[in-house]
Amino acid sequence: MTQVTEHGGGVWSIRVPIPDNPLGHTLVHLVDTDLGPVLIDTGWDDAESWDTLVAGLAACGVSVTELHGMVITHHHPDHHGLSGRVREASGAWIAMHAADTEVVRRTREQTAGGWAGYLVERLALAGAPPEHLAPLVTARDGGRLRTVPGLDAALPDREITPGDLLDLPGRRLRAIWTPGHTPGHVCLHLEEDHPAALPGRGRLFSGDHLLPEISPHIGLYEDPAEPTGSADPLGDYLDSLERIGRLGVAEVLPAHQYAFTDSAGRVRALLDHHEARLRDLLVLLAEPLTLWQTTERMEWNRPWDRIPYGSKNIAVSEAEAHLRRLVKLGHVETVPGSDPVRYQTV
Repeated sequence: MTQVTEHGGGVWSIRVPIPDNPLGHTLVHLVDTDLGPVLIDTGWDDAESWDTLVAGLAACGVSVTELHGMVITHHHPDHHGLSGRVREASGAWIAMHAADTEVVRRTREQTAGGWAGYLVERLALAGAPPEHLAPLVTARDGGRLRTVPGLDAALPDREITPGDLLDLPGRRLRAIWTPGHTPGHVCLHLEEDHPAALPGRGRLFSGDHLLPEISPHIGLYEDPAEPTGSADPLGDYLDSLERIGRLGVAEVLPAHQYAFTDSAGRVRALLDHHEARLRDLLVLLAEPLTLWQTTERMEWNRPWDRIPYGSKNIAVSEAEAHLRRLVKLGHVETVPGSDPVRYQTV
């Protein structure tokens, strides 16, 4: 499969593989500027991913040593993973929203065992069964744990300020804060005429906020040392999704799958998807359920017993984001005295 696509107007995408992941690849975008080429995201920190990125840059006529900067849409390892290695090779700066930089900072201070302990606590509160907790308990108490991606991710050296044009001479690239998938996710609006003269207001590098076929995961990233339970990432996502829909861009260049043009239609589909999930939860919670029981009963892309272990933990986070939204709206409440906590429709 072709690894490089030229999108016109000094913009390319490079398909950088993600090892052992059904997503398959990250679309790393390359943008020409008057001070040199800039990457939007970098890909997973892996030998094959690095080789693919370097080869893709060469196919665009660029050496990795010539890169001027990196603009990271969010901190996930398939987007930010290679940033440190690119900076070492080129001296390029790394820019990220402050909220995601803080997640990177906290993660760097964490250990694999400490991370396992945090997950044990969160999943126990959710009502996860002992057999699901057992591997994490072992890891927490000194056993082996598969390396947690991002524990040594590079700290950015520039901050992305929402609403501002980035300091990229010769280009008009504006940062738009779009929290939900992560607290500091940003989309990047290239406020320039589309090279193919498509109708609309420029192009949007959408990261994981807006994808053509996938509903992005809604993430919870509270500080483990100071959990508040007050975050509403789904509400944040829906609000920022509507803002993106109002831009009326000519084309979306996402970080996965493929470029597409009907941004307004895709926004409507995602809003409808989450509205349907919230309605289904109200029916489901006619009886009191723990977070774990709720997650088991929700509709996923495969039966619950076929979802991999790690993906079940992500599903619990997704379910909690939806429950928090319903609690904030006053449609669901916790059952007093329940342990683990149960939720029920009001």
